[in-house]
Amino acid sequence: MATKHEQILQHIDSLPVGEKISVRQIAKDMKVSEGTAYRAIKEAENKGYVSTIERVGTIRIERKKKENFEKLTYAEVVNIVDGQVLGGRAGLHKTLNKFVIGAMKLEAMMRYTGADNLLIVGNRTKAHEYALNAGAAVLITGGFDTDDRVKKLADTLELPIISSSYDTFTVATMINRAIYDQLIKKEIVLVEDIVTDRDETVVLRPTDTVETWYAYNQQSGHGRYPVIDDNYKVIGIVTAKDIMGQDRTTLIEKIMTKQPMTVNEKTSVASASHVMVWEGIEVLPVVDQSNRLQGIISRQDVMKALQMIGRQPQVGETIDDIITNQFEDISTESKLDEIYRCPVTPQMTNYLGTISYGVFTTIVTEAANRVLRSYKKGDLVVENITIYFIKPVQIDSMIEIKPKVLEVGRKFGKVDVEVYNEGVVVGKAMMMVQLIDR
Repeated sequence: MATKHEQILQHIDSLPVGEKISVRQIAKDMKVSEGTAYRAIKEAENKGYVSTIERVGTIRIERKKKENFEKLTYAEVVNIVDGQVLGGRAGLHKTLNKFVIGAMKLEAMMRYTGADNLLIVGNRTKAHEYALNAGAAVLITGGFDTDDRVKKLADTLELPIISSSYDTFTVATMINRAIYDQLIKKEIVLVEDIVTDRDETVVLRPTDTVETWYAYNQQSGHGRYPVIDDNYKVIGIVTAKDIMGQDRTTLIEKIMTKQPMTVNEKTSVASASHVMVWEGIEVLPVVDQSNRLQGIISRQDVMKALQMIGRQPQVGETIDDIITNQFEDISTESKLDEIYRCPVTPQMTNYLGTISYGVFTTIVTEAANRVLRSYKKGDLVVENITIYFIKPVQIDSMIEIKPKVLEVGRKFGKVDVEVYNEGVVVGKAMMMVQLIDR
């Protein structure tokens, strides 16, 4: 029989995603002390299906798998930007696919905004409404509010409207950094990220018969099942090999392999894969510190997770990636100087809708890096950069970047970079860099 603690966890897990949870209410519903309820809620938070958000409270969220780790939920965005939820609280568990900075005319803004997006915009009520109807959540910067009509629409569509006191570019930078940080941390995937939950795991009892094994085998096609006692403790495992030649009325406890190999939720997937390969095991029970069953992992689960790890670094995209991936070399053989072209996208603009200072710095640095590679293979470290001026460049503009190498030595380089828009100089920078051999 499950303990009170486990019963509370099961109750929390059964609550609908987006529902608000309180210690007092859980204690009342489950007829336990508030201390017991609090400990269970904290464990649920550690397991990843409950999230506590400042000024919002504790809510039931959808448990995320590691393969989606580079994506953020709207609940996490609220924490990142110190935000306040104005509406659509039931959708906080959803993940955002990308964010869009709404520093442009309404028609242009909607061209870039779609389902599962997060529109970052100021006090523009019409934009808030249009974004929600397009399937996107809204993050209002500058601490502004929105109309009650828009809040009701957000509640109906279950798409959050979040308000933050930070400006647009700061908010975008904070979210971008959070994505980048999660990509760095995602490398170690744990068993808890791929485990099949206990409620979905087929188990046998020691008093079951071989006939029960055949029934399960016919339903699922699997041949390996953990054997548990009344307290969900793993006491054995039964495989097709154990069943061979046995009478169908034989009790499972007579033929099961006792003290089977198990793993806990904090074991790395890489470690679990080694165990499964070396021991020739198709399925491993996952247990807690008291040897109680938490679920199972199969060899297919492990293989899928390891494949996902290999693919993930190409999925995540930072602002630097967005900029450098759009660089196009348009130099011709007749020209001595190299020329690059790059469009100005919404992610590259500030709250005025023009190219931001930080993005301009990235552009000139990338141009210098590329032109110096033609002289010497290796990486560069910026020692000194002087930006003489930068003029406003609107969204959807196409800029041309012309770097010119003034000096290059064994360990240093000096590059002059000019940026043009429609033939007019809109920015100029001088860079001193150190060259590092690979």
